[in-house]
Amino acid sequence: MTTHDHPHDHHDEPAVSVVGPDDGEVLVLGTTRMRVLEDGRTTGHRLGIAESVLAPHTPGPPQHRHAGHDEGFSVISGSVRFTVGEDDYDATAGTLVMVPPGAPHTFANVTDAPAVMLSTFTPDLYVQYFRELRDLFATGAAPTARANVEVMSRYATEPAS
Repeated sequence: MTTHDHPHDHHDEPAVSVVGPDDGEVLVLGTTRMRVLEDGRTTGHRLGIAESVLAPHTPGPPQHRHAGHDEGFSVISGSVRFTVGEDDYDATAGTLVMVPPGAPHTFANVTDAPAVMLSTFTPDLYVQYFRELRDLFATGAAPTARANVEVMSRYATEPAS
């Protein structure tokens, strides 16, 4: 019997990524704890996925637009306020907010309870933005809006002012 006939021999196939509940790359971004579940390595950089836990009263980034990727936000628990231009949407558990390139947006947790959301980045490039942001926070102070915008600019993202 050749190795290809054996039902459990899959060495020619791409590896499947299984990220358990205590696994993933954890990025601490101020009062947000992000767990990178897929940084693009498994998906040929077509898709990145992260889970974010927003502490109560977590402010969001400056409102911004992405030129290079779609962003999806699925609220798992709690409530997240999305601001799109002048409009606010309070997205509760079970809500998906899909942001195409060019659409202005930001989000925050304005409630007294934590909120959890799963974010998708298509393609995955923006995962690297969060790693840079983590490094900014690691210097000890929350990055200024200007510093945040500077990092965003490296990922085809600009303020929506």
